[in-house]
Amino acid sequence: MTDARFGLNRQARLAAPLMLDGGASLPEVEIAYETYGILDDVASNAILICHALTGDQHVASPHPRTGKSGWWQRVVGPGKPIDTDRHLVICANVLGSCMGSSGPASTDPATGEPFAMRFPVITVRDMVRAQAALLDHLGIARLKAVVGGSMGGMQALQWAATCPERVEAALVIASSARHSAQNIAFHEVGRQAIMADPNWRGGNYYGAEPPAAGLAVARMAAHITYLSEAGLTEKFGRRLQAREAKSFGFDADFQVESYLRHQGISFTDRFDANSYLYITRAMDYLDIAEEHGGSLAAAFRGSDTRFCLISFDSDWLYPTRESRAIVHALNAAGAPVSFVELSSPFGHDAFLLEHPGMDRVISGFLGVR
Repeated sequence: MTDARFGLNRQARLAAPLMLDGGASLPEVEIAYETYGILDDVASNAILICHALTGDQHVASPHPRTGKSGWWQRVVGPGKPIDTDRHLVICANVLGSCMGSSGPASTDPATGEPFAMRFPVITVRDMVRAQAALLDHLGIARLKAVVGGSMGGMQALQWAATCPERVEAALVIASSARHSAQNIAFHEVGRQAIMADPNWRGGNYYGAEPPAAGLAVARMAAHITYLSEAGLTEKFGRRLQAREAKSFGFDADFQVESYLRHQGISFTDRFDANSYLYITRAMDYLDIAEEHGGSLAAAFRGSDTRFCLISFDSDWLYPTRESRAIVHALNAAGAPVSFVELSSPFGHDAFLLEHPGMDRVISGFLGVR
C-alpha cells in the first residue's frame, strides 16, 4: 500500500504547539514538503535538503506557479549526485514562507484572517524545529544527511548544533554560521523597500494589491549580491538594451538594468512580501556561536556528525573566509570535516548552477558509508 505521507505536493499538519525562540508559540503548524525516492525498511537512508531564502520544496519537480524545473533538479534524481535510487530525499518549505508552510499569509485560527504581521518572528532554529517535527511525522529518527546552500546551509549547521543525534552528516554549501553587518544591511534595504510601498499597509494587504513594487526592489538589491562583478561584466558589460543610443532618460538603457527589473517583477508573481520580511529577519538573527556562549566550536563539541563545506572563490555574499571559520571551529571541536573552495565566475549563485566539481564533492561525501 502506498504511504500517503510520501510523494510530491504533500502537506503535514503538526498539531502539537511549536515553541519559538522569541517566546511565542504556534498552536498548530502546517509544513508543505516533497519526497523523492523510497525510505528503506529501517528508515536509515533519508536526506533532508534545506532550501535558500526564496527557494521552496520543489527541489526536483516543476514549480506549480512558474512551471520551471525544480531549483536543484540537475543535482537531485536517479543516478545524480543526490541519488534518489539510493536515498529518500525530503525538501520542506521553511516555516514563515509562502509555498504551503505556516507563515504570515496563513490563516490565524483565532481570527479567521491571515496572520500578516501578527505571525510571530521566527529564527533559523525555529525552522529546524518544524522540520524535526515533520521528520517525526514521517517516522524518521535520524538523517543520513542534511544538505543545504546559502540559507539552506545555515539550516544544516543549525541541525548539527541543535539535534546532533539526528544527523549523520551535514553538507554546507556557500553559507555562514552568522550574518555579517554587510549582509544585515542589504536585508534591511530590502525590508525598508517593502515597508515603504504604500500597498504594504502595515502588512495587511491580503485581499488587496500587494506591495509588488517594494518587493521587486528588494529582490533587485538582493540579486546583485548573488552574482559576481566578473559574472555581471561578462554577461552584460555596459551594453545597451534594445537600442542604439542612450535615451537620456530613466528607462532601462543598459542590459543589466533590464535584467534586474525582470528579476524583480517575476519574483513578485511567486513570493509573499511579508514572508520576505520574516525570513530575512530569521537569517539576520542567526549566530550559532552566540547560542553557545560565543564559541562556535562549543556548538559542535562531542558531535559524531561528519561535515563537508564547499565555498566558491567569487562569492562575496558568503566568502570563503566564512566557511574557513566554520572549518576551524569544527577542527577545534574535534568533529570530522572536509572542505573545498571551488572556482566559479558566477558568485553566490554558483551552487545553483552546473558545476562538475561540486557534483563530485557531493557524490563523494554522500557516498561514504
